[in-house]
Amino acid sequence: MLKVLAHSWPLLLGVMLLMVGNGVQGSLLGIRGAYEGFTTFQLSVIMSAYFLGFLGGSRLAPEMIRRVGHVRVFSALGSLISAVLILYPMVLDWTAWALFRVLIGFCFSGIYVTAESWLNNTASNETRGQALSAYMIVQMLGIIASQGLLAMGDPEGFGLFIIPSVLVSLAFMPILLADTPAPTFDSVKAMSFVQLFRTSPLGCAGMLLTGGVFSAMFGMASVYGAMSAMTLGQIAAFVAAMYVGGLVLQYPIGWLSDRMDRRALILWMAAAGAGVMAVAALIPLPFLLEVVVAMLLGGIINPLYSLLIALTNDHLQKEDMPGASAGLIFLNGFGAIFGPLVAGWLMGVIGPKGYFVIIGIFFGALALYAAYRITRRASPVHSGSYAGLSPTASSVAVGAVLTDETRR
Repeated sequence: MLKVLAHSWPLLLGVMLLMVGNGVQGSLLGIRGAYEGFTTFQLSVIMSAYFLGFLGGSRLAPEMIRRVGHVRVFSALGSLISAVLILYPMVLDWTAWALFRVLIGFCFSGIYVTAESWLNNTASNETRGQALSAYMIVQMLGIIASQGLLAMGDPEGFGLFIIPSVLVSLAFMPILLADTPAPTFDSVKAMSFVQLFRTSPLGCAGMLLTGGVFSAMFGMASVYGAMSAMTLGQIAAFVAAMYVGGLVLQYPIGWLSDRMDRRALILWMAAAGAGVMAVAALIPLPFLLEVVVAMLLGGIINPLYSLLIALTNDHLQKEDMPGASAGLIFLNGFGAIFGPLVAGWLMGVIGPKGYFVIIGIFFGALALYAAYRITRRASPVHSGSYAGLSPTASSVAVGAVLTDETRR
C-alpha cells in the first residue's frame, strides 16, 4: 500500500479534494433550495438532473478524451465545475439550478473516467487492486469530510458555494503537475441489453433498482433533513453516516459473497433494507437512531452494487466481463435519473417519511425479484472474487478490476 501511495498520492489527493467539493454542493443545494422556497418536486428535479448529466458524461467523455487527450479534458471540465459552483447563489432559480446540475454531473463523470484511467495506468498488475481500493476509500473519506465542512458553514450565504469551487480548482494542481505521463485510453464496447438480460436478469433489474435507491437516498437526504426540521449539523451527520456505513460494511459483505450464493445474499440484504426503511417510515425515531438507519442504508446499497456486478460476471467468460459491466453501469445510471423524481413526488404527497417509503419499495421489489430468480436456475459457480466498488465508479475502474481478475 505504501508503494501505491508513493506513486499515486497526487491523484488520490486531487480526488479527495474533488469529492469534498462535490459532497458539499450535493447536500447544500437541498438545504439552500428549501430556504429559497423551492418545492419538493423542484428540488427532486434538481437532484435528478445530476444523474442525467452523469449518464451523458459516461457516454461522451471517452470520445472527448480520445480526441483531445486527458489533460485538456481534465482541465476543461474542472474549470466548468468551478464556474458553475459560483453561479448557484447568483441565479436563484430552480430551472437554472437543474441545468447547472446537468453540467456538474456531466463534468464529474468525465473527471472520474479521466482520473480512473490515469490511476489504472500508474498501477502495476501487482498493485492495481490496492490502488483501486485506495481510490474508493479516498472517495468515501472526501464525502464524509465534506459534511463536516457543511456543518461549519452558513447555507444562506456565499461561502459554502465558494469553498467547493476553490477546492475543485486546487484538486487539479497535484494531478496536472505530477510527472506521470497521461495514459492511453481504450474504450469498452457494452454488451447488448438483450444479451445482458438473458445472461443475468437479476443483475439487470437489480442495477436499475439500486440506481434508483442510490440517487434517491443521497440526492434527497438533505431535502429530507430540511423537511424534518433537522439542524444543519444534523443533516451533515445524517448524510455522512451513509458513507460511513458503506465504508465499514463493504468488505465484510464482500467476504460473505465469495462464500455463498450471491443471489441469496442480495435477497437478504434487500429484505433487510426494506425492513429498516419500514421501521423508519412507521415509527418516529430520535435523531441518533435516524443516524443508525442512515448507516445501515449506506452499508446495504454500496455492497449491493458490487454484488450485482459480481453476480453477472459469474455467468460470463472473462473476456465478456468488461463489456457486460459497462452495460450494467449504464442501467444503474439510467435508474438513478428517476430515483429523486419519484422520491420527491412521494415526499410532496405524504411528507418527509416518503423518503423512507420509496427506498423501502425499491428494496422490496429487488428482494421479491431475487427470490423469484433463485427458483429459476441453480446457483452459478463464482468466476471471480467480489470487488468493492462505489456506485459512482466509471466503467474504467470496473474494467480495471475485471482486467486484474482476468490476469490472475
